[in-house]
Order: sequence, then structure tokens, then C-alpha cells
Amino acid sequence: MVGSRKPVSFAAAARSEGQPHVLLVEDDLEISRMLQGVLSESGFAVSAATGAAAMDAVLGLAQVDLVVLDLMLPGEDGLSICRRLRAASAIPIIMVTARGDAVDRIIGLEIGADDYLPKPFDSRELVARIRALLRRAAQGGGTGGGRMRPLRFAGWRIDPASRQLHDPDGVQVAMTSVEFDLLAALCRHSGQVLSRDQLIELTHSGLASPVQRSIDVHVSRIRQKIEPDPDSPRYIKTVRLGGYMFTERVEQA
Repeated sequence: MVGSRKPVSFAAAARSEGQPHVLLVEDDLEISRMLQGVLSESGFAVSAATGAAAMDAVLGLAQVDLVVLDLMLPGEDGLSICRRLRAASAIPIIMVTARGDAVDRIIGLEIGADDYLPKPFDSRELVARIRALLRRAAQGGGTGGGRMRPLRFAGWRIDPASRQLHDPDGVQVAMTSVEFDLLAALCRHSGQVLSRDQLIELTHSGLASPVQRSIDVHVSRIRQKIEPDPDSPRYIKTVRLGGYMFTERVEQA
């Protein structure tokens, strides 16, 4: 039986230079201690919080590179926390849930989580997913040559090096790590139909989710941000039984 749920404040990690800092938001102390040990042994600096207030305290004290967020928390739940984090930051978020209902996972993705894991899970899988998300954030979804050069379409500018998207007025548009990588992949393959499996591979997210529907959720979020009319997409077209195609002309800046 999983152990105590007695509340604690937080534990802020001491971080070595260049060491990724992971914030674990989990109110089950037994699971939290186990994961802290696994992540520390895997080379991460780990801070732990048992709820929203403790999480905010850690974020106020240190730079955090990724958040592992439990869905079911006392007080403010994981969905609310995820929504609040995403409104203020593009920090990668992995949501963890004991619920088997895929609807909760889809909602989590819709409000900005980059990935999710259903409990119970293998701790090695969590480590792999953390590394995949951090690698995408550090490498801009690819390395070398033209893959790092800025791209333009219809006045928009997407810069893989800085991982920033700017609208035709020059205003930066906030995107999650997965959203940015999906848009970059679609732009680099403009005019080509990309299946969901291909998009998973192109964005280094083969570990991200066994449910291809997650790609649909992220594409829907991208459309909300870039399309003049998201209900009648102009740039990202759905190809029946095929996948998605970016139809606008894309040029390297």
C-alpha cells in the first residue's frame, strides 16, 4: 500500500552548473521519495513539492527546467496548476495521473502539458521522457545546417535556434516545447502529407505517448495560435486517413 500523504512544504535542490533541474509535484510521500532518488541517480537536480503553494515557493527560489506534475493533488489540482503554469511560461510539463480515463489526459494536453504518464509507470520511462523533452528544448527539435535557420510563412517567423515564434506584427507567441517542434516539423516539410507516426518521429517524441490522438490535440492548439480561422484552417490541413499537411509556402530567413 502506498504510504503517507502527510503534507510537507518543499525541498529545493542544490544544483551543479549545467545540471538539469526537475521539479516534482507529488503529494504521495513514498512515491515522491522514490522518484527523487531515481532522478538524482540519473543526473538531475531534483526539487520536490507536495502542492501548489510549495511548487510556487520552489519556482520563486530557483530556475526549473522541467516540471513533473501529479494530476490529483490536495487543494489546487494538477489541471489548474498546469493551466496556470502554461499561461506564464513555456516550461516543459509532464503530467502524471492515476486515472485511467483518457479524457483527463487529453484535457491535460489541451491546456498545455507536453506529455503525460499513467500510473503505475516504470521510473526508467519517466527518466527517458524527461531527457527527450529536455533534449528537444536544448536542440530546437534538430541539429545542424538549415534545420536551425529561421523559417518564414505568411509573415510569421519561427526560429529553431531561439525556439521563438513571432507573428506578422513581430509579437512573440508562447508555445509549448511539443507545439514548437510540431510546427517546425510541418514547416520543414511544407507541401508533404505527414502521418501522425511521422510527426512523432520528426519531433523526437516516440516516447511521448502511445495514443496518436495527442498529436491531434497539439495540432489543434497550434491552429488556435496561428490560423486566421482555426475552425477553417488555412495553414495546417487535415488529410483524411493521411495525417496533416502544411500548405503555406515556407522560406528560410
